[in-house]
Amino acid sequence: MGHITLALVVVACLGLLWPTTRQLGLIMSTCTRMLILLRYQFNLAKKWGIPGADTNPTVGVKPYDAGNGRERYLTAEESLRLRDAVNNSSISQLKFIVGFEILTGCRKREILDAKSADFDIERKTWRIPMSKIGKPRHVALSGAVIELLAQVPRWAGCPYVVPNPKTKLPFVTVFCSWNTARKVAGLPDVRMHDLRHSSASNLVNSGHSLYIVSKALGHSQIKTTSRYSHLSQDTLLAAADAAANATGTTWGAAQAAKTGDNLGVR
Repeated sequence: MGHITLALVVVACLGLLWPTTRQLGLIMSTCTRMLILLRYQFNLAKKWGIPGADTNPTVGVKPYDAGNGRERYLTAEESLRLRDAVNNSSISQLKFIVGFEILTGCRKREILDAKSADFDIERKTWRIPMSKIGKPRHVALSGAVIELLAQVPRWAGCPYVVPNPKTKLPFVTVFCSWNTARKVAGLPDVRMHDLRHSSASNLVNSGHSLYIVSKALGHSQIKTTSRYSHLSQDTLLAAADAAANATGTTWGAAQAAKTGDNLGVR
């Protein structure tokens, strides 16, 4: 806000934030993050007793709707193509990284930084010491994940699960190898984070509630989980059929019989 003091910042000023930042070429999500940051700053200022911070003007301003949420989920056939592509990648660890993300729904950085000591194979759990929400969380390990873990190469003295074979440290980025693999698979629009979306979608379509999915993904709010979940058309059709069958009445047959009566058919 430049030279403006806290006391002079009112809702009207914040209303100019969006058009001003948009003129600078910033995307909507960035504008929203700026508003969230301002809200946090005012809360801190009030907590610390800074003059002019008696009220928080950002409370009356709604977050900007970016309208850029995307839904991209892998089909079973796409998953097979991606698996074949990463298996042939020049980066041998990519197939494990991608496999873990699809099977666990964990974040890419959580997987890249994972340490062997945090896995309890007997209890089938993986303890992530520090998650995105700022506290440890536990991930249940399916039989498929444990099978994949058994195939991961190990290096003496290296604590990481999928390290860079050259440095024995976590990969800084795997984008180049991932970009090549997704293009080979014919999936140039798929991001690595979409694998996490797909994992959530698979859980929902397997009949699990959003509460279960939120726990599996490490979300603190179910509201966050709702954008990751996706019901396939087959699941929706099955639900529609179940609802129709629950009525205990065959409406189509009754209508057909009525039509037959009107036509004089016996």
